[in-house]
Amino acid sequence: MKTFRPIVLKTLLLFSIISLFYTSNCFSQNRLDEDVLKKIIELSSIENKTMDHLNVLSNRIGGRLIGSDAYANATKWAADLFEKWGLEVQVIEVGEVPVGFNRGPWFGRMLSEDGMILHFGTPSYTSGTKGVQRGHVVIEPKTRAQFERMKGKLNGAWVLISGESDGMPIDYSEYADTVRSIIIQENELIYRYNDSISRINRENPNKEPIPLKEYKDAPALFYKEMREAGILGIIQSSKVPLRLLYDRHNYKYMDFDNLPTCPDIKLNEHQYNIIKQKAVERQYFQLEFDIRNHFKPGPVKYHNVIGIIRGSEFPDQYVMSGGHLDAFDIATGGVDCGTGVAPNLEAARLIMEAGGKPRRSILFCLWAGEEFGLLGSKHWVETNLDKLDSISNYFNRDGGPTVANSLTVPPAMYDDFKFAINYVDSIKSDFDFSLKVRDTEPRPRPIFAGGSDHAYFAINGVPTISFGTADPKGYDFNYGEIWHTERDTYNMSIPEYMEHTSVVMAIVLYNLANTDTVLSREGLYKEDNEKTKGKKRR
Repeated sequence: MKTFRPIVLKTLLLFSIISLFYTSNCFSQNRLDEDVLKKIIELSSIENKTMDHLNVLSNRIGGRLIGSDAYANATKWAADLFEKWGLEVQVIEVGEVPVGFNRGPWFGRMLSEDGMILHFGTPSYTSGTKGVQRGHVVIEPKTRAQFERMKGKLNGAWVLISGESDGMPIDYSEYADTVRSIIIQENELIYRYNDSISRINRENPNKEPIPLKEYKDAPALFYKEMREAGILGIIQSSKVPLRLLYDRHNYKYMDFDNLPTCPDIKLNEHQYNIIKQKAVERQYFQLEFDIRNHFKPGPVKYHNVIGIIRGSEFPDQYVMSGGHLDAFDIATGGVDCGTGVAPNLEAARLIMEAGGKPRRSILFCLWAGEEFGLLGSKHWVETNLDKLDSISNYFNRDGGPTVANSLTVPPAMYDDFKFAINYVDSIKSDFDFSLKVRDTEPRPRPIFAGGSDHAYFAINGVPTISFGTADPKGYDFNYGEIWHTERDTYNMSIPEYMEHTSVVMAIVLYNLANTDTVLSREGLYKEDNEKTKGKKRR
């Protein structure tokens, strides 16, 4: 037995070395950078600047349509911040609009014994007034006979049109005019029928007249004829809070020599009904408007802004996070999407100030033109198809100022996300954080992928796990009240939720950038299971 002892010892030693090598390479440990994580938490407790970023974005810069000076200002401001903090900065041209649009102040009132200040707005890329304009009020004609009877009165009038505003301006495209002409012809037949039964009803009043047709996608049936007759503008009823969007149908075809000329006013529904009743009773009163909608010669380019903390070991692998930089200009974009932009900015600042040097690159993405059709994120995905397999996850924040309090992930990602939330519970706050497992979901299809900037990532197979959020302190936040409305302002954000979210994001993004591999996509989508099962992660 003594003869074999040295051989046995050598064999055991060799086996131990092989086991240690195998364990360190095949079952490697993610690296927790505790000093940086502690520093992130410390810095955030001394001075959290999330609401400072939001203040500049929504109150100093304001509503940020692509094509506006405000959007260009926001682009420069965000790029300058990233550069100041030491990030690598990319300002990427996405596209251009044929003309720019800048909204000035607006004012209106009813001039009568019971006069009132009017609560209204106009969609973006529509006409303002020619200074202060004052005129009487008429109800739109719906038949040719009605138009002919009142065309003289249309000159210098504000016209009440039918339908309820959805935030979009009146469509005056060729398609809409075709729809109008069809409805006008149908109304002519209805008018003749009603005229005939009105004669019958003089002797035997039993038949009810048929109401004239309206069509929600093409109100203002005599739109072009009324403009030619000299109307001052059109007025449509709108629910409160007012929702004002942009001229989706026509802005792409505008040029500076062919701009809209007819103000398209969306008026508080309660005031609209008062004014309409006065017009029905043929009372004399006037409305006065001063609307300063300004256009800018184009083309006007718009850009994505991306701040990059370049990875020390895996610079060509990415953890991505973003929100959209643009916002509708009826308000100031304080929620949609200031509540996405500001936490991303602060997360970037905290990581850099803490001296973070992640193994994998972290990209903070401020997208252009989300409100015009996900233009910025789509452009990035389509021009970086070769990078998609190297993206560990894209986090999107575009849902309001609620607090990030959870992550729900596929089973194959659970261990890496458990590592990623290390130190989240060390943040001094009233908010708990949970990590849950979800079942495999169907791969998103283009039409169902969602209406925010995660969509094109998800369609192309990139993980888009995002933070679950909540309103645990009961601030009664209602996203529907804010979404695309005049109430989308700075004061609608909830500071303690926003500030906590920024720190959570900084920690999770930084930890995820320090894992040994990108997240496994096994089980991410049902359709991809067979493709990804057993596939090695890089």
